[in-house]
Amino acid sequence: QVQLVESGGGLVQAGGSLRLSCAASSSTFSSHAMGWFRQTPGKEREFVAAISLSGGNTYYADSVKGRFTISRDNAENTVYLQMNSLKPEDTAVYYCAARPFTLRYNPREYPHWGQGTQVTVSS
Repeated sequence: QVQLVESGGGLVQAGGSLRLSCAASSSTFSSHAMGWFRQTPGKEREFVAAISLSGGNTYYADSVKGRFTISRDNAENTVYLQMNSLKPEDTAVYYCAARPFTLRYNPREYPHWGQGTQVTVSS
């Protein structure tokens, strides 16, 4: 079982930056692909970014490409999401998720989830 705990959310003005962290409890962290997703009230949870086991491959939603960067530190069992040039439409609860080995874009294919962290971008 992989337990995930997100941190780093908060309130920021448009154009600002935040860095989200997701700490994993499991010693098998390095054998899990990691993803960040976000959700707003009344909407489906949507893919934001994902990273492969070693961190060599990263993927982004078109809406965040060029502004967000996903990275991981397998020695620290942590995945990060650096968010720059934030926009009001980035406001959401952000979740990290883990799945064994291969990364996916569909949140339903991730069995392990954190509790989420709120990001609010004011205009």
